[in-house]
Amino acid sequence: MKKRFIMSLISLLTVCSFIFNLAGCNVRLSAVDMMADVKPNVINSEAITEAEAEKSADFAVRLFKAANESGKNTLISPLSVFAALAMTVNGARGDTLRCMEATLGMNAEELNKYFYSYRKSLRDDNGCILRLADSVWFRDDERFNVNSDFLQSNADYYGADMYKAAFDGSTLKDINKWVSNKTDGMISDILNDIPVEALMYLINALAFEGEWETVYKKDQVNDGVFKCEDNTEQTVKYMYGSESVYLDDGRATGFIKPYKGGKFAFAALLPNEGISLDDYIDSLDGSTLQNTFRGAETTGVETSIPKFKAEYSSELSVVLRGMGMGLAFDKELADFTGIGKSTGGNIFISRVIHKTFISVYEKGTKAGAATVIEMSDKMAAPPEMKQVYLVRPFVYMLVDTETYLPFFIGTYRGEQIESVN
Repeated sequence: MKKRFIMSLISLLTVCSFIFNLAGCNVRLSAVDMMADVKPNVINSEAITEAEAEKSADFAVRLFKAANESGKNTLISPLSVFAALAMTVNGARGDTLRCMEATLGMNAEELNKYFYSYRKSLRDDNGCILRLADSVWFRDDERFNVNSDFLQSNADYYGADMYKAAFDGSTLKDINKWVSNKTDGMISDILNDIPVEALMYLINALAFEGEWETVYKKDQVNDGVFKCEDNTEQTVKYMYGSESVYLDDGRATGFIKPYKGGKFAFAALLPNEGISLDDYIDSLDGSTLQNTFRGAETTGVETSIPKFKAEYSSELSVVLRGMGMGLAFDKELADFTGIGKSTGGNIFISRVIHKTFISVYEKGTKAGAATVIEMSDKMAAPPEMKQVYLVRPFVYMLVDTETYLPFFIGTYRGEQIESVN
């Protein structure tokens, strides 16, 4: 394999990939735009190191494993969750800061530099677009005083929009409108309500659209049988083709299918016969996955991919507590004094709302994700041709091909579950 390809594989499975601010149409909002008062500073940008990529990869795999639900189609965007939590870290202090840094795998300074460097290193590409945007919304209320340094850090490193709002019905509409706009309508209603205890929302939104390097023709799309975990069979539409990168980690085989321009790719890993999807996921870690991509073989691979569309939503508080971030959710002990102060009580993370969407079809892939961190105060309640036919439950990812850092990871178990609430 070419040296550049091998080097790019070494940095596999972080939670970030080709980040830049969404440049779509401006959204008319009733909230007060605070960017006139918060001017982003110029920061020196440095290349992402291999060590930073490995730390990100480790978080991505741990998050995916923790969020995986047996028997359900799971789809998360580690990139989106990581970005929203990284912004929140800028307001954490003491033991709360330390537990968040330990869970994310980087300290606050590393996280800020990491995201800034990624945003600055991106370039647009014909045929594929990955857009990511961040915003901070805070309550316009005399009980809450926001720390200007916190806002400044998120403007500097994340290019976050800043809004002061009443946190009423109009704010709910504004936030949902902002997210919908930044995800090209794929995530329409990220919030259903704004509790009276909510003080701040830190939001990440992501949208991806990529055309296959080799688009499937009509005669390459045919009905086929998909065998589910309970041994029942379904008839689904398969897209048949051939690729040139084969994956084999000893427990699963797979392939990489590039999108137009070669910057992004779809990667799939199919557990071997006799190994359940959940057992395979349990065996994954960042290092193992990196080694799998590092050892990829350039050879012909006959492939099939189910044509599918899926939506997923989850409140990740329990998942993140289990990963070691419990203190950040503790209404008594959390320390977010770096965000500001509230006369209503101690500030803590009350909800982490995550929604995703993906559509894999003949021409390519569309995917969207949004993550909302809700901050509340104490009063809140809580060379021969290989063959890989994806005819059994499998893991899939959307990755970039320069660093092989995935921005989506999911499981496909069949068409019986299209949306998880």
